Amino acid sequence: MRGYFAVGSEGLSKTMNLGTLMRTAHAFGASYFFSVDADPRLGKAMKADTSKSPDHLPYFAWSSPEEMIFPRGCKLIGVELTDDAVELPSFGHPLQAAYILGPERGSLSPQMQERCDFMVKIPTKFCVNIGIAAGIVLYDRFKVHGKYAERSLTAGAPKDPMLEHVHGAPLFRTGRKVPGTS
Repeated sequence: MRGYFAVGSEGLSKTMNLGTLMRTAHAFGASYFFSVDADPRLGKAMKADTSKSPDHLPYFAWSSPEEMIFPRGCKLIGVELTDDAVELPSFGHPLQAAYILGPERGSLSPQMQERCDFMVKIPTKFCVNIGIAAGIVLYDRFKVHGKYAERSLTAGAPKDPMLEHVHGAPLFRTGRKVPGTS
């Protein structure tokens, strides 16, 4: 998959939800995981995180939205059911992204929503568990940025296999010649 992404949460208080969220981020290949204003009692061992993601993903813990620091070019995407949020199936995922999900019984804080470059919503009738929400968002990202055969318009597998990528020669916009090439 192209680009990189991170997954985070604001105001989490349940150990199992944090573990599930970290495991989901790890399973989809997140570059790192972060939390903002998480309950300090969460500890470092999560029963739901059977992949032991802290051994594989850097973890950043910030106290407030103002403390968050992201790499240059990284866009912060809030996942929240707000009236002005873009519906996920219509959203164009940036190559460099950090996804932030709200707490179990609440929403992203106004300060966090203000920090977000984009707000997206999963078109459901009501909120779903944070781990499930992350799985849906990251699956959608994979669908957009991954290399997969086109989905069949009828039931079943794709009719045409994905074409193999053909590498071409480098293209230079300035007309520059690279030593050792013709």
